[in-house]
Amino acid sequence: MTDAGQVLILAGRFDPTCDLVVEELNRRAVPVFRADMAEFPLRLTLAASFSGDRWNGTLSNDRRTLDLASVRSVYYRRPTRPKFPEGMSPEARKVAETEARWGFGGLLSALPCRWLPPPGKAADAEYKPLQLRVAAEAGLCVPRTLITNEPRAARDFADMIGGPIVYKPFFHVRGTAHGQTVAVYTNVVQPDDLSHPDIATTAHLFQEWVPKAHEVRLTAIGGRIFAAEIHADSDAGHIDWRSDYDSHTYKICDPPPDVAAGALRMLDRLGLPYGAFDFVVTPEGEWRFLEVNPSGQYGFIEQATELPITAAICDYLEGIGQ
Repeated sequence: MTDAGQVLILAGRFDPTCDLVVEELNRRAVPVFRADMAEFPLRLTLAASFSGDRWNGTLSNDRRTLDLASVRSVYYRRPTRPKFPEGMSPEARKVAETEARWGFGGLLSALPCRWLPPPGKAADAEYKPLQLRVAAEAGLCVPRTLITNEPRAARDFADMIGGPIVYKPFFHVRGTAHGQTVAVYTNVVQPDDLSHPDIATTAHLFQEWVPKAHEVRLTAIGGRIFAAEIHADSDAGHIDWRSDYDSHTYKICDPPPDVAAGALRMLDRLGLPYGAFDFVVTPEGEWRFLEVNPSGQYGFIEQATELPITAAICDYLEGIGQ
């Protein structure tokens, strides 16, 4: 270890990606305190005071106590929301949730340590319109895109593209229907779909279809890059590989130098140490940026390719090579 201190991990209880990091930190004998925001306030207690120039105090559950002054870094892996007593009124619950966010969350953000990723910057980076602008500014090639709630604008965009276009949600859309888990993925849009009145009900993102030789998941952490080709051998997977993991084969690849440099510039401009990038590689070998996830999963890539992404994340949390 490069210095004393604990790694605070904030994540949901069942998170295989987080488990990989915990196991590696344990192997390195780095002290870890793992918690979920859902444990607060019923199973997680906080007591902190400000004196001098820093916050001092503890975070405790029924197993361990964390000295907040000892935290060297925080791994922020999609923790779930705080849970409150069953009998609390809706009005009181709303106030309690707000106070937990600004009090508990605010205290953690005040810790003088590195975050992976910083929650505020990660939340900003989830906005796809911002991603596309920053990607282009960073020198990455971005598909032509339209955001609209006007059917006529969608039809005009399709006419201008003169070829297939796709619809994709701005954020993950998952839920249940008829007792089954469902999700909305990228879909190729037919011309008749663009006259549907539902387009007027909210913002929609349409994008030109980019012909694919394959896709690439590029994971960047602390200035290091790991890239793997994703070949999806199904019709659904060819449109959106997330819809059919069983069809995948993977191959380690080296991104072109300008793409690698652009990805790192993009993270720097977004203020992020980590990003899981998705690219389409055309039959001509051109790399087109699709999106970046500031806390994206990587375990399936590491398992298939043995790329040392977990080790790189733990290096960053320890401060090795930084």
